Amino acid sequence: MTATLPRRAWVEQIMGLPVSVHLRGPGAGDPPAEAAVAAVFADLRRDDAAFSPYLDGSDLSRWERGEAPPTPELEAVIALCDEARERTGGWFDPRGLPDPRTGRPRYDPSGLVKGWAVQRAAAHLPDGLGWCVNAGGDVLVHAPDGQPPWRIGVEDPDAPEDRVAHVVTRGTGAVATSGRTHRGDHIVDPYTGSPATGVRAVTVTGPDLLWADVYATAAAARGPWAMDWLEELDGYEALMVTASGLVRVTEGWPAG
Repeated sequence: MTATLPRRAWVEQIMGLPVSVHLRGPGAGDPPAEAAVAAVFADLRRDDAAFSPYLDGSDLSRWERGEAPPTPELEAVIALCDEARERTGGWFDPRGLPDPRTGRPRYDPSGLVKGWAVQRAAAHLPDGLGWCVNAGGDVLVHAPDGQPPWRIGVEDPDAPEDRVAHVVTRGTGAVATSGRTHRGDHIVDPYTGSPATGVRAVTVTGPDLLWADVYATAAAARGPWAMDWLEELDGYEALMVTASGLVRVTEGWPAG
């Protein structure tokens, strides 16, 4: 059925990664749809400029240096990070992470901001169209009544450019992946300050991209023993590939 639906796709480089928006359904290529996609990209560029820990002029960097009070949006992100730290038992913690440029501690909410920003920006997209937003592997989809669900590939961490290890079917909801495949040992164990190397990748599905992304990041930091915790998350399912290559899933995987 999807082959007969009009489709359009757009890709831009934002937040240091490719962000794609796919629309399907009557009107997918019309000016109102194009305007909605442009608004999505504009919001993401604005949030990148505001919250990037790598930009000296971002709201986050200026606040961290004590040059300006937090903006209302930054206050909201900090509050969400505090909630994320509580929900994950401290395994998601943006405080005190080392800056790879200087080695000095910094506040880095990136593991939450991407999902938060994509979810907010996607509000511009029309409910009457099917849409998929993919921000470097963190995916948010919507299929209106009468359209089939989206099929989302989960890459094989041993061959991310060549193989899809699993396919997740989602009508409306999120799929988020964290791990070492593309960015190396960038996830830090907040209790030791050392790189978290116990897993290659963790994929989490659920209704909310912000929390799917947070849970995937926290599980990657925690390591293989995070599976018991993931199993207890209401409404979320997970797939983990450990450092040894063992594949583990929660009882409800794959989520529909």
